[in-house]
Amino acid sequence: MTPALPRLRFAPSPTGFFHVGGARTALFNWLVARRTGGVLVLRIEDTDTERNRDEWTEGIQSAMRWVGVDWDEGPYFQSRRGHLYADAADRLRADGSAYFCDCRSDDVKARNLARLGKDGEQAGYDGHCRDRRLEPGEGRALRFRSPDEGTTVVVDLIRGRPTFDNATIEDFVIQRSNGGAMFILANVVDDIDMGITHVVRGEEHLPNTPKAVLLWQALTADVELPVFAHVPVLVNDKRQKLSKRRDKVAVEEYRDLGILAEAMRNYLVLLGWAPGQDREIISVQTMIDEFRLEDVNSSPAFFDLVKLSAFNGEYIRALSVDEFTERSQPWLTGQFSGASFPASSFDEAVFRSIAPMVQERVRLLSEVPGVVDFLFAEPVPDQASWDKTMASGKGAAEMLAGFAQAGMDVAWAAEDCSSR
Repeated sequence: MTPALPRLRFAPSPTGFFHVGGARTALFNWLVARRTGGVLVLRIEDTDTERNRDEWTEGIQSAMRWVGVDWDEGPYFQSRRGHLYADAADRLRADGSAYFCDCRSDDVKARNLARLGKDGEQAGYDGHCRDRRLEPGEGRALRFRSPDEGTTVVVDLIRGRPTFDNATIEDFVIQRSNGGAMFILANVVDDIDMGITHVVRGEEHLPNTPKAVLLWQALTADVELPVFAHVPVLVNDKRQKLSKRRDKVAVEEYRDLGILAEAMRNYLVLLGWAPGQDREIISVQTMIDEFRLEDVNSSPAFFDLVKLSAFNGEYIRALSVDEFTERSQPWLTGQFSGASFPASSFDEAVFRSIAPMVQERVRLLSEVPGVVDFLFAEPVPDQASWDKTMASGKGAAEMLAGFAQAGMDVAWAAEDCSSR
């Protein structure tokens, strides 16, 4: 029976900084859970031992909290659940749904070329070991026996009912030759064990979803399949998929740049979804009340840095002077880079007096030091220019002295300066 309340999961891999696409997916899961009174599970998919690092795991959780996404259960770690995957693999082999295979990729490719000619270059596994009845042994992986006929339908709240011909789904590996579970087996076993009812993830996972459905059906007959929702890919201004090699994609980078958490959350929710009535700046409660996966657009979503900065400027101007002063301090006191003056030179009282004018001018908190550095940085004269000017003999020294004296009589209040 389907649980009374939805159970969703966010399942990142700790192999790098927290991607903005992952943050958007986490937010979508969180909004559904909060609107329905459901549960959000955090699951860390850390089976890639060569790439996983503890600091990435901690960074993911920190960035999630920063953007306002909390979780109700977890974090659970796949690295501690290997016994469940091994048990599932044994059950699939025992009932004939999986078999051992010792084929090497070069052997499969050679057979495909001999059988299909040029068309064999793109062909997948050919089922060579299906009926060999191999026993466990070194160099033998476990493959799932995909059906040869019929179709597999994925019920997707965003994409409808994508249908896949089973004949095009190769017998895929579910357990490596060293006994380690493949990503797809671990995912399905965890989703069944944790009672997940909704799988909300990036569209890059859609091609593997029919395999997940087949595995789910083979592993359990009394638990309903989850409802899927594959959210659109994020693209840059050239309509290329965001890439960490080319684009600024880490949530932490935007945090350090001076994007406010509430601005980032508001912007992320609009990447593929809109609340209607041309509204863009909306409260968290409005997001929770109005967000529906069914309303998410399936087309790629443009991650627009200019628009994100504009959003942030709106949120900055909505802060009180006290809030703005407090939230600017990490950039003014050296916690984040950007200040051209030592932290010891910063005077909060002086900054607070000019803060309202600064607040109107910046879009990023990292821009604040550059606007006010003249107040706190020691002037660095250009000695060559100074010497040239003073030696001109045209009264430069007298002119500067007169200007300095006149400045002593100015109140230096904003209203006085603007009227002169």
